[in-house]
Amino acid sequence: MKISEIISEIEAVAPLFLQDDFDNSGIQTGDIEQDITGVIVSVDVTEAVLKEAVDLGCNLVISHHPLIFKPLKKISGGNYIERCVHFACKNNITVYACHTNLDNAAKGINFYLAKKLGLQKIRVLSPKKNNLLKLSVFVPENHAESLRNALFAAGAGFIGNYDSCSFNINGKGSFRAGENTNPFVGNKNELHFEPETRIETIIPAGIKSTVIRTLLKVHPYEEPAFDIYPLLNDWNGAGSGAVGELPEEMSEIDLLEKIKSIFNLNVIKYSPLRGKKIRRVALCGGSGAFLIPDAIASGAEIFITGEAKYNDFYNVENKILLAVAGHYETEVFTKQMFYDVISKKNITFAVHFSKVDSNPVSYM
Repeated sequence: MKISEIISEIEAVAPLFLQDDFDNSGIQTGDIEQDITGVIVSVDVTEAVLKEAVDLGCNLVISHHPLIFKPLKKISGGNYIERCVHFACKNNITVYACHTNLDNAAKGINFYLAKKLGLQKIRVLSPKKNNLLKLSVFVPENHAESLRNALFAAGAGFIGNYDSCSFNINGKGSFRAGENTNPFVGNKNELHFEPETRIETIIPAGIKSTVIRTLLKVHPYEEPAFDIYPLLNDWNGAGSGAVGELPEEMSEIDLLEKIKSIFNLNVIKYSPLRGKKIRRVALCGGSGAFLIPDAIASGAEIFITGEAKYNDFYNVENKILLAVAGHYETEVFTKQMFYDVISKKNITFAVHFSKVDSNPVSYM
């Protein structure tokens, strides 16, 4: 099996177009068309993780955090990033990162954490904005069904938890084929009217090129007529954080104890208790404090994240309970997610959880 096949499986869950602008998810080093000898899944890429890969005979490391965030001007071993890049290239190791695209995916790390906490009615806390397009295409009536199905298969037509969404209007299209044409219907140099269906559907901006290629391949016309409009609607199918409801109300202390247990924490930081029962829970793994206003607006009684600044504990102003569980501790579950995706394939190689504790934060 090629490395590219496993990467395709991961990107089916967390497409690269979902990553934030500052991010550098994707291939960090290596040749993805080589055969896989083994895989290590980790949260970070360090020298110890790469040496572990060599010792285990693995040529693919899949991590949550990218090894390379900023462009490298040299690879001379001046820091751990340069040393890791040099070591990976020297030992023919492909390094792949799945970061904010996994954070923003509907089936990503935040939904995973929400399910670990037993939440129900889970939805995106802060939907992506300016990421939706409307596609309108005109096609002969007797070809409308096949084109619709092809567009849906390419990823069009999702609205929330509904798929295959479209609106269809029948009418008459007109055209005159020029001398250098090969018309599907009608004759050259003659005005022709054709019963057509106008199909309207929604597409995420990130798959625009894929959907258009599908349209051009399946549409019977030599020159299909179609329009694409940008939409101001929020995209509820992707975004930051997650919010859901506990099956039953819990006290603040009981829920904090549950968080400690699930995330395997020795310590948890939290803002002053509000003395209220908790039913709705908002969360974001990693550095999620920027979502505190969204968590409050969602009606959640608690917001769980990995990092927060000192003033964030003041800024909640008794509007919500803030619980901070640690950046690494809230994202370590990405290893299990990578493993679950890979193991669904009929693999003939070993998949290892990195035994390296790459958490740079220690507690006493």
